[in-house]
Amino acid sequence: MTHEMQARRSIVSALGAAVAAFALGPRPAGAQTPATRFQPARHQQDAWLDTITGKHRVFIDASTARGAGEAMLYANNLYVANKSGYSLPENDIVVVACLRHFATPFAFNDAIWAKYGKVLGMMVEFTDPKTRQAPSTNLLNSAEYGMALPNLGTTIDSVVKRGTRFAVCDMATHFFAGGIAAQAGGNADAVYKELVGNTIPNSHMVPAGVVAVNRAQEYGYTLLSTL
Repeated sequence: MTHEMQARRSIVSALGAAVAAFALGPRPAGAQTPATRFQPARHQQDAWLDTITGKHRVFIDASTARGAGEAMLYANNLYVANKSGYSLPENDIVVVACLRHFATPFAFNDAIWAKYGKVLGMMVEFTDPKTRQAPSTNLLNSAEYGMALPNLGTTIDSVVKRGTRFAVCDMATHFFAGGIAAQAGGNADAVYKELVGNTIPNSHMVPAGVVAVNRAQEYGYTLLSTL
């Protein structure tokens, strides 16, 4: 009797397992192994982002004239706060500020603003707060404006000395070259080469600022956006 009950239980168990297997159906091959974590592709054009050594990486995204000024202020604050709050030296903090869209003109030096400031100022709706006229220099590299500009006196040169790098949007540079050529006369390609040859220190041209924002995060940078 006992052997008969054990045999009956075995049959029931086997039938239950078969029914469960039939209900679930065959499992696809990919489901039998843990999912592979997404790994972004690497491209030579972005390799420069990985050559900057440090313990913390921050990418500041600026797309407006105001945002360009705030990028300088934010960069400075990152160095100051990490020094005062964590006793970290400046070379432990990697800061890349992306000047794209309407922030792009501030990636060009005084020579460009002296020559094309009227057109650039008009295109990004930016004027000298003291004169109310088109700027003839890159005002973000002047400490004389203080609270009148969103960088609050923090200059381009001052954050460059701390180690800040700049990603400059190539697409926007072409756009502004075309605008300058149309307004001031000249050849857009020639103006573009002139702009690229007169960028601020520690600059790196990137195919597009929006792409650089994506790539930087794939390289482990924390994204910090300005207004």
